Amino acid sequence: METSRRDQLCDAAITVIARSGLRGLTHRAVDQAAGVPEGSTSYYFRTRLALLTAVTERLLAVDLADAPTPRLTTVDLNTVIELASQTIVHWVGIGRERMLARYEISLESTRQPELRAAFVRAGQPVRALMVQALSELGAPDPRRQGRDFVAILDGLIYDQLAGAGGPRSKKDIKHTLREVLTGYMRVR
Repeated sequence: METSRRDQLCDAAITVIARSGLRGLTHRAVDQAAGVPEGSTSYYFRTRLALLTAVTERLLAVDLADAPTPRLTTVDLNTVIELASQTIVHWVGIGRERMLARYEISLESTRQPELRAAFVRAGQPVRALMVQALSELGAPDPRRQGRDFVAILDGLIYDQLAGAGGPRSKKDIKHTLREVLTGYMRVR
């Protein structure tokens, strides 16, 4: 599949954000990272907000295409734990750059309502998947617990990328996820 110029610029912006933070994000920096003529980014994205919104949408599109999207045909506790731990390992490993960009954008979105709306929309698919999985597991409040479980995953990822907790083994991650999920099931 051929990448469009807009996607190419968004991918370059993700790299710039991950490496330099939002302070380093300029139209010129994206042009340089993408290896395109100066002015290309501002042609496609007139404002910084337009660029950040497009990057948020691009993150979702790439995530959906790239991530191991589980087909939850049979949902059991071990499958959910395995998929969730794989997700964490992915985001602190090969998906690290996109996750760092996502965290930068998430903080910026607290100050820009239009960006916030795009950011919230981008987070809905994974939350819906987790609500579905917990519902099928028999969780007593799958809607709340699914959203909370995604927040827990996000916290575990953040702690490994930027927090003081540092790296965790996949075994430790699975142990933590098992404790959380079995705790959900006991709350009947």
